[in-house]
Amino acid sequence: MGFEGDYTDLALGLVSVQSFPAIVGIADHMLKEAGVTLVGYEKIGGGNCTAIVRGGTAEVRLAVAEGAERAKQFGQEFSSLVIPRPMPNLEAVLPIGQRLAQLATGRGHSMLSSHAIGLLETRGFPAMVGAADAMLKSADVILAAYEKIGAGLCTVIIRGTVSNVAIALDVGMLEADRIGELHSVMLVPRPLEDLDQTLPLASCWIEKPQPLPMLLSIQAEERELIELPDVLQTITITRQEEPER
Repeated sequence: MGFEGDYTDLALGLVSVQSFPAIVGIADHMLKEAGVTLVGYEKIGGGNCTAIVRGGTAEVRLAVAEGAERAKQFGQEFSSLVIPRPMPNLEAVLPIGQRLAQLATGRGHSMLSSHAIGLLETRGFPAMVGAADAMLKSADVILAAYEKIGAGLCTVIIRGTVSNVAIALDVGMLEADRIGELHSVMLVPRPLEDLDQTLPLASCWIEKPQPLPMLLSIQAEERELIELPDVLQTITITRQEEPER
């Protein structure tokens, strides 16, 4: 949900917590509660993440209040701020300028064929990798990217239908606990485009945006086309070299 009101009464809203899945879930609720634009996330290390939204002052206040309430429900220590009528210099220096330029030019990625986004955060990279592997083997989901926010916290991001993402997260949680420390989990059903475009996306999906099963199918077909003549030629040569009886 983007801001379409009076741009002479703009405001910035910030909500900060100590988990990437938590801040994404909070941002999702903020977008669905109020008419604001999600500028993006600022990660300053130590596990601290801030969601930044922009819009009319009343809508931003509503969004920040919703974000604070969700942070409490998620059990997160949080801080929040509303800045009415920010100076242009402030917006230009903060990560807002680049995001607004993307919105103006229509640039950005999108994987809206997914019905849900799942985020699983661990303390320790091996636990995250093990959880990602288990999730991919347990349900029809794709691994979209991973995110590091400091303090040993890393988040794997998966996409798929709501049911498949839910199954995958259940399996991933068990595997993360087995290997290391599970820190946070979030399921976002029906993400808005604004949220979708602010999440990280691995370069393989940007360069090759085809779904993974399609890529594997194409590669398999290419191997068959290349290898089949070689096999036939080998059989023919072998038969020609056999001694006559």
